[in-house]
Amino acid sequence: MSTATAVDWQGPGQRTGSRWGFTWRELLWALVFPRAGQRILPTASGVILIALALGIGTAAYNTANNILFITLSLLLACLILSGVLSWFNFKAVAWRLPPPPSLRAGQEAMVTLELRNGKKFLPTYGLWFEVTTNPMEPPPVGPLQGRPKDRPVREILAAAEKARQRTRLFLRGRLDPGGAARLDWIFKPTRRGRQKLALESVGSLFPFGFLKKHIGSGLRHEVMVWPAAVEYRRHSPAAGRPHMGGERAARAGSGGDLLALRKYQGGDSHRLIHWKASARSGHLLVRQFAAESQETFALWLETSAGVWTHPEQFELLVSLAATLAEDLFRAGKLTSVALNSLPPQPMRRVRDFESFLDELAVIQPVAEERPIGRMPGSADIPPVEGRMSVRKNVITFAPDGARGVAAYVDGEKTATA
Repeated sequence: MSTATAVDWQGPGQRTGSRWGFTWRELLWALVFPRAGQRILPTASGVILIALALGIGTAAYNTANNILFITLSLLLACLILSGVLSWFNFKAVAWRLPPPPSLRAGQEAMVTLELRNGKKFLPTYGLWFEVTTNPMEPPPVGPLQGRPKDRPVREILAAAEKARQRTRLFLRGRLDPGGAARLDWIFKPTRRGRQKLALESVGSLFPFGFLKKHIGSGLRHEVMVWPAAVEYRRHSPAAGRPHMGGERAARAGSGGDLLALRKYQGGDSHRLIHWKASARSGHLLVRQFAAESQETFALWLETSAGVWTHPEQFELLVSLAATLAEDLFRAGKLTSVALNSLPPQPMRRVRDFESFLDELAVIQPVAEERPIGRMPGSADIPPVEGRMSVRKNVITFAPDGARGVAAYVDGEKTATA
């Protein structure tokens, strides 16, 4: 979870460290001219109460009955008191919505809303929060070659509304003065891409339910939803065959070749101490060996619009590429990735892999780069310096039938989804 700063807080109590002094002028001004985004609407019971007050007021003026005037004053006092207590309920309350660290299509994620009450004496009750997630790009409808203007507007709007998710988080208990609370929402993103996570509004029926108060919120975050993980089937041992010749990698490990000498550190085995070098240098030195090299792979993903014509098959392609890349990266076998004609990106750190998933989250079909029907393989890679780090063990992808996707290693089918 990312750490939010003081400016991320929203609401009447967003200013931290400032002393709140109550004045009647401020109260009356807030009731007559509320801030932008604030609304006070009567509920069904409030409408009945207002109608009843109008009827009793009319009868009181016509009959000059003191009991009716007292009843009218009580009804109006209930409405005024409801508005004042609702104003006090929101006073000095702040909230923030930190974006989740990572989201993945088809997997549950948790969004946490943080609250705090800056009042010294009065608690807060009965708040609710409208939270929504909405894709920033419209979902694909029909063939990928079709232009958006050729698709029915009603169909596009229906697909966009289906991808939109919303919930209402309730503050069930009381929020004590100076206290804090957390409200959690567990949701499942349906598709990859950029999504807008927003806190639309904050509302309350406190105290009597006659008036409904809304406060608009400007909390919005752009979050990235990574492609969904899919199950795939391996077809050949090409992905797991060892190198012949016993290569060594120039990094620390437990191989047989001496890589370097370094100073002794706590926890090092005494068997690794190089006694002769230690005697010459005057301090303990240990041997550091080269690690046994394992077969590594480079992934090359092409998204030619002429090849990937169906939206479902294209989404399966992206999901398979993300799943294979994650499995290889976790095993330490992924050296670099390349998207279409872009230069390869080395995969050394977790941040490199997360950046690759961010690119897969928004990738779309591009102009055709390879003739349709040509079998992908290492020979397809142009001999441009820096194009790929290796010319062997290159993973490429091609359609497998009308709906499936196949992964190839040097032209050999190794996995299908």
